[in-house]
Order: sequence, then structure tokens, then C-alpha cells
Amino acid sequence: MEIKPVGSRPSTKPPADYFTGAVRQDPLMETPAPARARAVSVTFEPGARTAWHTHPLGQTLIVTSGKGLAQSWGGDIREIRAGDTVWFAPGEKHWHGAAPDTAMTHIAIHEALDGNHVDWMEKVSDEQYSGKA
Repeated sequence: MEIKPVGSRPSTKPPADYFTGAVRQDPLMETPAPARARAVSVTFEPGARTAWHTHPLGQTLIVTSGKGLAQSWGGDIREIRAGDTVWFAPGEKHWHGAAPDTAMTHIAIHEALDGNHVDWMEKVSDEQYSGKA
């Protein structure tokens, strides 16, 4: 058994190449091999969001506070709120983040395939984020 006390791991600011706006990540778990799961709490300030990306084995989001937006490539922008759970299938191109006027925090859970958890792509433009693209 291993217990990681709350506050024992530092918060991080993710790379600006993969996010727009103010975002903070707080690690929750990373399982040792042969397990491959990772979970992180991600807080997005209003208007902040990820770039387009995929996950080789999919991703689950559990929204813990606030209101956000999520979109799969070619689909409608969907509102997500505290208590919602979102599943993105393996290889599904998507983005997620806070609503324009409200912060949002979610727990992101995904597994690695050959050591890779995520494939990052282009940033979500302001036009795409606002649904005007």
C-alpha cells in the first residue's frame, strides 16, 4: 500500500503549447508498470481550454466543480457541469475547458499505450471555442 498525503505533490502549470488561458494541474495518481492509469485534477479559469488532442486508450472526465465546454471533432460544443462524467473514445479528437464566464475543475483519467497518454494537436481557435468557426 502507498498513501500520498494531500498536498504532498506540487501543482503544475501545463505547457502553453497545449493549453489556452490559465490552467493548473494537480497530480492525483500515476500507477507503476505494468499498470498504466493516470489521473490528474485540472482547473481551468474562465475561457481556458485544452488544444485539440486524442488519447490512445480513451479518456474519462469527471467534472468536480463549475461549468465547462467539451467538443469532439465535427460535433457540437456541449456544456458540462459539476457531477457530469464525459467519455472520449480511443483516438477521438476533442478539446475541453471552462465556460467563457465560469471556471471548471475536472478529474482526467486515462491510460498509456506504449508509454503515451496523449497526442496533442493544434490549438482551439477563439472562433472554434465560441462556436462561430
